[in-house]
Amino acid sequence: MRSDRHLRKKRRKWPTVLLVLLLLIGAGVAYSYFQYQKGVNQSLEKLNGEQNQANVVYKFEGQKDQYGDTNILLLGSDARENEKSSRADTIIIAHYNEDKGTFKLTSIMRDSYVPIPGRGKHKINSAFARGGPELMRQTIKQNFDINLQYYAIVDFQGFVQLIDEAFPNGVEIDVEKKMEEYVDVPLQPGLQRLNGEQMLSYVRFRHDRVGDFGRVERQQKAVKAIGDQLASFTTITKIPKLIGVVTPYINTNMDKSDMLFMAKDFLSDKRGNVDTLRIPVEGAFKETKVKGEGDILDINIEKNKQALHQFITK
Repeated sequence: MRSDRHLRKKRRKWPTVLLVLLLLIGAGVAYSYFQYQKGVNQSLEKLNGEQNQANVVYKFEGQKDQYGDTNILLLGSDARENEKSSRADTIIIAHYNEDKGTFKLTSIMRDSYVPIPGRGKHKINSAFARGGPELMRQTIKQNFDINLQYYAIVDFQGFVQLIDEAFPNGVEIDVEKKMEEYVDVPLQPGLQRLNGEQMLSYVRFRHDRVGDFGRVERQQKAVKAIGDQLASFTTITKIPKLIGVVTPYINTNMDKSDMLFMAKDFLSDKRGNVDTLRIPVEGAFKETKVKGEGDILDINIEKNKQALHQFITK
């Protein structure tokens, strides 16, 4: 009899436990949506009706790669709504392995001279101007035999707003040299904390003897620093607002749940180091000039393709 009464009591408790669990889940979802919308509204107020790349509609026929990983094409642009013909200023592929929760980054230098499907041979960054992210996807697939599932075009002002929201005291970066030419905010050398506008100057500077090679290296260094420093203090509860802040500045085929899921893994303390690769790799290109194109990187397609696949699979 006693055991029967004990069993009935346990059964009566289950509906209560389930109700509490559902209420907690509902509260978490509501809080996340509230924070996300708060971030969106914050950025919309700063845009004040100004249109940007987020309002342009693109097609993108992406899929997972042959290794089962998710590759995201990240394109940096400061073009406005009526400037669809602008070239991509930054080209990065983020490789995400869902099983391991790991990330890798491949930067493709914008002056890489490659065949663009149906358009002849040109600098790779012109693929975006000629056919949007879909033609860029096709170009990368044709030359490097790697599929891309998602794309994200980030307006540079979105980058500024994200940094300022996530890092009220700035991102700690060791600025390796004085940066004054062709940047909106000049920088002095040394370890310091940079706000959004200063970080934008840091990742875009290329007017020195190493040119775009140095800029690509700084971009990868900045992504690592941002990820590491976010992970050191950010919890899952802060991610929805950060996604909301950047949403009005970003054009992507990723839905919000995908972004939240990947952001959680990127900021996890189990993520490990973010390995990086630059295309073209050392010894697989030569710098030259082409009439109508200017300075270009004449790359060895096969060597760079092999290097990319080795990097992804190791």
